[in-house]
Amino acid sequence: MSASNATRYPTSSELERIRRAARIARLMDTAIRLPVIGVRIGADSVLGLLPAVGDVATSLIGLYILNEARRLGIPNDKLARMAVNLGIDAAGGSVPLLGDLFDVYFKSHRRNVGIILEHFGISEDDLNQRT
Repeated sequence: MSASNATRYPTSSELERIRRAARIARLMDTAIRLPVIGVRIGADSVLGLLPAVGDVATSLIGLYILNEARRLGIPNDKLARMAVNLGIDAAGGSVPLLGDLFDVYFKSHRRNVGIILEHFGISEDDLNQRT
């Protein structure tokens, strides 16, 4: 790996921004575990039940995470992957009823935070332990 492609450990302020993005992603995608079936859902699934408004709101929150990634210096190819995840989530979530089921399983916000964590070479467990 060349020095220009090497990842660096984030500063404390960058870590806090990553933690904030991870908390938002958790809230949006996996905040609540449904009893009996054990599937985790979040605000994305619930807001998706509101026609148009819910999908726009969840997309805007996804754009916030994408912008944080940009500000953290994530390379353009990874930002593009994140944008594709958001696009898939927005397109899939916009289909009445089936889109709501799609939102339960796709979890674009968590995927995008995973791309950020992967870029810096840290796991979510590490993120929660380090200060």
